[in-house]
Amino acid sequence: MTQDLQIDFTDPAFQNNPHPAYAQMRRTGPVRRVKLPSGLDAWLITRYEDGRRALTDPRLSKSMSPLGSTGAGQPSLTTAISRHMLAVDPPDHTRLRRLVSAAFTARRIESLRPRIEEISAGLLDALAEERSADLIDAFAFPLPIQVICELLGVPAEDQNAFREWSNVIVSGAFAADRLGPAINALVEYISALLAERREHPGDDLLSGLIQVGDQGDRLSPDELSSMVFLLLIAGHETTVNLIGNGTWLLLSERERWERLRADRALLPAAIEEFLRFEGPVETSTFRVATEPVEIGEVTIAAGDPVMVVLLSANRDDDRFPDAGELRLDRPNNAHLAFGHGIHYCLGAPLARLEAQIAFTALMDRFPGLRLATDPDELTWRPGTLLRGLHRLPVLL
Repeated sequence: MTQDLQIDFTDPAFQNNPHPAYAQMRRTGPVRRVKLPSGLDAWLITRYEDGRRALTDPRLSKSMSPLGSTGAGQPSLTTAISRHMLAVDPPDHTRLRRLVSAAFTARRIESLRPRIEEISAGLLDALAEERSADLIDAFAFPLPIQVICELLGVPAEDQNAFREWSNVIVSGAFAADRLGPAINALVEYISALLAERREHPGDDLLSGLIQVGDQGDRLSPDELSSMVFLLLIAGHETTVNLIGNGTWLLLSERERWERLRADRALLPAAIEEFLRFEGPVETSTFRVATEPVEIGEVTIAAGDPVMVVLLSANRDDDRFPDAGELRLDRPNNAHLAFGHGIHYCLGAPLARLEAQIAFTALMDRFPGLRLATDPDELTWRPGTLLRGLHRLPVLL
């Protein structure tokens, strides 16, 4: 394995376009040790088959996440946000996923369709008299945050506070000394909200999570707060980026927008291609080797942190023909944007539903939608976890 390529995750050029660096990694050192912005050394896995295997390898533990990877710096805070199903192994994961799935059913997700359509229409109505807008601020963010907050039962007036906390938290080490206070504020808010729902349960997911049980089993207080933390952050951040990234891809080459607008039957496949080509999640969350593990002819020592670069795996030419091309009608698109294996994203059906409604509403309401700036002038949010634009200025 060659080590000639050193990544500077803080370099704006890398943040705006990490694909060339990842492509070089796939060619010259597909399993490579790097230093993350937090100062932690970790292994990056950049090829599709290696990544897919790693995501299901029981020797790579989610429960042994490296100390400080949350950036909280306080054990009580770390416990309050790290006992969710994305951060534990079986049998804890099996139990938590079973309990949460009982309150997060496909039927419940589909029942949200009319409300998501109503929210989308309302947001676009508000832009009717405008000539231009930042589509992230005006549409891609408020749609999923309003949906997940209503699903959980979070008051509408608190949604802007969530956006502020979430932006800081997903930036990780890039947020520096703002990270701990943001996590603390969100944990305190969740605790107060849970206490209120215990006293006054409603017909929302939060009340359902409190009440859900299986043969007397229940979520513990830390598991409950961690699960709400996960659902609030993951339940909107990924969809913000799916809508934003997908719209950018459509508008940056105008014929894509026109083709999809003319042939709506392409929309499901197009959304899968947005997820593959410029997915909302750059890397998986940490796993830690519990014993020496050989991946891609490299031996990862016990105790070493590992991250799968989903963004890179999804552009692996060994798995996807002409992986560097965006094809709205790509068949057999088995991308890893939602992960793989037992930790596959529970909210994937909700993200897909919101994206289908959002793109349909945009094309119907603003058929002449165009970028208001050169695509190369757009900047991307810092961080190694998520992949999303700061702003998306458009002409309506």
